Amino acid sequence: MHTHIFPPEVIADRGRFLDGEPAFAAIYADPQAPMVDGPGLVRAMDADGVDVSWAMGFPWVKRENARLHNDYLAQAVAGSGGRLRGMACVRPPADWALAEAERALAAGLHGLGELAFYDSDLDNQSLNPLCALCAEADKPLLLHTNEPVGHIYPGKAPMTLAALYRLVKDNPRTKLVLAHMAGGLFFYALLKKEVSAVLANVWLDTAASPFLYKPRAYGLAVELLGADKLLYGSDYPLLRLPRYKKEFSAPDSGLDDSTLALVLGRSASRLIA
Repeated sequence: MHTHIFPPEVIADRGRFLDGEPAFAAIYADPQAPMVDGPGLVRAMDADGVDVSWAMGFPWVKRENARLHNDYLAQAVAGSGGRLRGMACVRPPADWALAEAERALAAGLHGLGELAFYDSDLDNQSLNPLCALCAEADKPLLLHTNEPVGHIYPGKAPMTLAALYRLVKDNPRTKLVLAHMAGGLFFYALLKKEVSAVLANVWLDTAASPFLYKPRAYGLAVELLGADKLLYGSDYPLLRLPRYKKEFSAPDSGLDDSTLALVLGRSASRLIA
């Protein structure tokens, strides 16, 4: 439940989409940066034994790019035979973001994601209406988060955990899925006051975690938030399932078979049928 697909025209000529799109350029300008379309994702799912994937867009600056991508997501989902769930994406500060999100959800997409701020801290003022939309529609919102310390890599944003915590606290009705292990926010559930209750409607995904965290982080997330709050996300085509299974089965991961069943699909299926 965290993969990315792109329209075929973007994959065929990514250079045409770099102008005015600094985040896309930072992550995908390199021709070796992998991209895949819907059928390509399904083929990888078949190879790895994956039944269903949440497929996501990109927070484009330009409205026409966002619309193109969201329309493709809806098309890919409709043609997948039930294998894909589509997550519409918009750039939250854009004055068209809410209208495009409403349009995409009305077209049959299953939530919003991966919303992201790659060049600044979270802008909660622009995120709050999108959170309210998802709460009203009873659909999840998946947000890019990352650890605020450590090494720098493409796509690592200058976000703060304080801003992320405010967003969660201000939107208790929204099913928030915080990508990349919530940037470590879950560790603060050890605090005696407030935090555990505030994080009650938060899920974490494991996308890119083999690059970021030691396996013990998975067991700690389950211990602190609950066995149903950790969701397997691959960030495919960045990584594939076998890499995660190796991490999940490490002796220090702390994940037993029943918890792994939740992580590998049951919990995500409760968020999106």
